Amino acid sequence: MSVETGKRTDAGLQWGAPLGLRGTRGASRGRLVRRPFADVSGPAVSLRRDALFRRSLLAADVIAILGALVLTVELSSRRVPLQLTWESLVGVPLLLVGAKLLGLYDRDETLLRKTTLDEAPKLFQLATLCTLVALLAGRLVVAGTLDRKEALFLWIALAGMLVLARAAARVIAMWLGPAERCLFIGDERSAEVVGAKLSGHGGIKAKIVAHLELGQVEPWSTNGFSAPRLKEIRDLAQTLDVQRAIIAPGWGASADASETVNLVRTLKAVDIRVSVLPRMLEVVGSAVEFDDLHGVTLMGVRRFDLSRSSQALKRGFDLLGASLGLLVISPLMIAFAIAIKLDSRGTVFFKQLRVGRHGRRFYMIKFRTMVQDAEDMKDSLRERNEAKEGLFKIADDPRVTRMGRFLRITALDELPQLLNIVRGEMSLVGPRPLVIEEDERIEGWHRRRLELMPGMTGPWQILGPARVPLKEMVALDYLYVANWSLWTDLKILLRTVPHVLGRRGL
Repeated sequence: MSVETGKRTDAGLQWGAPLGLRGTRGASRGRLVRRPFADVSGPAVSLRRDALFRRSLLAADVIAILGALVLTVELSSRRVPLQLTWESLVGVPLLLVGAKLLGLYDRDETLLRKTTLDEAPKLFQLATLCTLVALLAGRLVVAGTLDRKEALFLWIALAGMLVLARAAARVIAMWLGPAERCLFIGDERSAEVVGAKLSGHGGIKAKIVAHLELGQVEPWSTNGFSAPRLKEIRDLAQTLDVQRAIIAPGWGASADASETVNLVRTLKAVDIRVSVLPRMLEVVGSAVEFDDLHGVTLMGVRRFDLSRSSQALKRGFDLLGASLGLLVISPLMIAFAIAIKLDSRGTVFFKQLRVGRHGRRFYMIKFRTMVQDAEDMKDSLRERNEAKEGLFKIADDPRVTRMGRFLRITALDELPQLLNIVRGEMSLVGPRPLVIEEDERIEGWHRRRLELMPGMTGPWQILGPARVPLKEMVALDYLYVANWSLWTDLKILLRTVPHVLGRRGL
């Protein structure tokens, strides 16, 4: 990723140096390279981008609502066919107002990562509202009355079409709109981490074009709303053509919260979007409740471990999913077992000792994808290891068999882990099950990841285990445990499917 650095000096700005280099003080201004949108100020570009997303989502909702109604009418099996009435079109604006009240058109402007799956619960609420309106309106919507089956079909069709249409609308809007140019204010390490996240993942079209140390902007917070100060910051945003500021406050006693608060207020006063990297959430996660104590906001942190009812809910979900999965794919697993035996000498399954919940060890089951003596060959191949911090992974591993290569590419070698789930050793979603030598490297509060059973998939799987260092992986696992909900498991399962189909992280 190409990153420019803007440094505040006595006489102006210098930019164009690689990220991480300190600007020098001087009296001359650097040369600004204009972009196609440079004739429009950063806030104006933000408004245009926000309008593009809103209109795209509005069109997607209209298409989804009308499409679901048409499908319900056309697929009705009753003798006297249903017909849509012209009055049904009046209900569409009312439902769009409902979507607006749910905040479904205003969410994207605050976020760098535009994702549809996170708003799915509200889309289900909108689908429920639409179905109730259709039932209560009766003949005003269709020439006839919807029965229970038709109403259920309408609800499912509308929920699915809303998700799919909005996902497509965001892809189109992101493709049409310009990349969001960001000014990073904080330490160099945080800038590098955030910059890598912006460039290496989907659903994001943004880049860091300037980097300022937090200490360089402290004067902004002094009398931040004075006309000269606002003009200075507005000129900086226009010069660098930035639309968003990402702030990483300092960590520790030296960090002055009031300085950060005033900086956020000042940036918002000149219509610059603001995102803050909250260090506290690295420990407590995002599952917090904000408590309004008569004008004073408190952040309530939920308990770390799961309650008995939550444990029972997660276990029931795992048993249901694993049992249905084994029932459906058992013929496929038998076919794979035969193919493995015919392809190479050895057993069908590969069992490896892993560390599970509360440190208990168990044997994780997978289809064998390597030659029988693969473990004995590991030491001779360590110099070709491509993974980081204790993990072992080779792109073109010579130990992999022909059938094993197919199973790995499709991730079908993981299917026998459904047996581990039924036996109570694993979960559908959870922390990554580590081998003993990897687990011994985990220390401190990261070990709280073992509060839950390890999973077939998890937050690490979506990012790609080949690219995620061990330290970052266990931090992701810790935050997963801290923020667990059944909806989180469903989201991870749904995001795992395109990840596997796209063959990422192999």
